[in-house]
Amino acid sequence: MSSFFVIAVGVFGLLIGSFLNVVAYRIPLRRSVVSPPSSCPHCDAEIAWYDNIPVISWLILRGKCRRCSGPISRRYPAVELGTGLLFAGVAFSFIPRLVFDVNVATVVASVVVLVAYLYLAAVSVALALIDLDTHTLPNRIVYPTYFVGVVLFTVAALLTGDYGSLLTAGIAMAVMFAAYFVMVLAYPGGMGFGDVKLAGSLGIFLGWLGWGEVAVGAFAPFVLGGVFAIVLIIARGAGRKTRIPFGPWMLLGAWVGIFVGSDIASWYLGLFGLN
Repeated sequence: MSSFFVIAVGVFGLLIGSFLNVVAYRIPLRRSVVSPPSSCPHCDAEIAWYDNIPVISWLILRGKCRRCSGPISRRYPAVELGTGLLFAGVAFSFIPRLVFDVNVATVVASVVVLVAYLYLAAVSVALALIDLDTHTLPNRIVYPTYFVGVVLFTVAALLTGDYGSLLTAGIAMAVMFAAYFVMVLAYPGGMGFGDVKLAGSLGIFLGWLGWGEVAVGAFAPFVLGGVFAIVLIIARGAGRKTRIPFGPWMLLGAWVGIFVGSDIASWYLGLFGLN
């Protein structure tokens, strides 16, 4: 049953990934993500539903438009597959709470929390793509993340009485927002205010899980981004003025915190006998 659920959520993620390709392309252009329907970027022919099946259609068409044979970027199936895997990972991580809880209110709360992290997964993919393309983190995506996180976690807290997690989420939001705000003031060229707003929203989702997740999720982006920058400098001769968007690393680091933050924090504290 649990395996079927994870697979089902993963398949749903494939569908969401197809939509996120549209979001990542149209949001920076301030275009509707609903209308007009998806079309070929070369001949503008509307893409039929049977040519819009995640990953499979791209493979069948060999990465080409059915009408004009124009190339379709490999990024499209990669985003679809990546989103599907991320959704499956979220389901796998949170499903134990659904399987083993017997109290109805707790089960409903677990579903609400799962929905919250699936939403964050979709937002993470969209924001990472947009930041890589345009070096921006659109408010149209970031601001609703605050609303969704606060509302869904408040509902979960009301159902379970777990107001401690809700308080931690609120504090983590404020702390991460403030920390990034200070960094932007100290080094304006290194980050933008979009990173500040994103940090606060990620703090909500990390804080709900605990301080270990917050610590790892806040620190991991600097480690991952730093390693990538070093590799880029060695491999491609990038310099100090090379612009590397930090948003994708913030998002990746947050997911490291969500998935394994507690384990990493416990391991680290154990090195000093603090467990």
